[in-house]
Amino acid sequence: MALRNILRDGEKSLLKTSRAVTDYNARLHQLIDDMRETLIEAEGLGLAAPQVGVLRRVVIVVDTSREGTVEDQMIELVNPEIIARSGEQVGHEGCLSVPEVYGIVERPQLVKIRAFDRNGEMFEIYGEGLTARAFCHEIDHLNGVLFTSLATRFLTADELEELRKTERP
Repeated sequence: MALRNILRDGEKSLLKTSRAVTDYNARLHQLIDDMRETLIEAEGLGLAAPQVGVLRRVVIVVDTSREGTVEDQMIELVNPEIIARSGEQVGHEGCLSVPEVYGIVERPQLVKIRAFDRNGEMFEIYGEGLTARAFCHEIDHLNGVLFTSLATRFLTADELEELRKTERP
């Protein structure tokens, strides 16, 4: 495994649409393993392949409602698509590719995702609350959409400081 560089806002490839994965092979497994390691190092809740410079439809989301370590909480999604959504949530969102910027974004409260695992087996999974937000955010990356284009407003420096205080253990 290897750490990959996370691209930052301004990189043109972050605004491009990713291609579907067609080969479930060792290269895909290496990409996923590298993304997992990169996500752990960055202490994020999700990472999409375009964020590490690979325009393929691969994302990893950390589902904090699951038991266990961060590794245990990671969900690997290849060629994911949202097949159902319901409810609404409005909350702050940030991104590893847009550090130190947080905005208010509306997302569904519940989503149902159809995707493939690293071996090409199809599965469906539900995400609620923060996990639904992360699924939507990461799938947006696959379509060249950054949360900054969806935010209704951005948090001020004071709001960011208050947010950091409330999120500390």
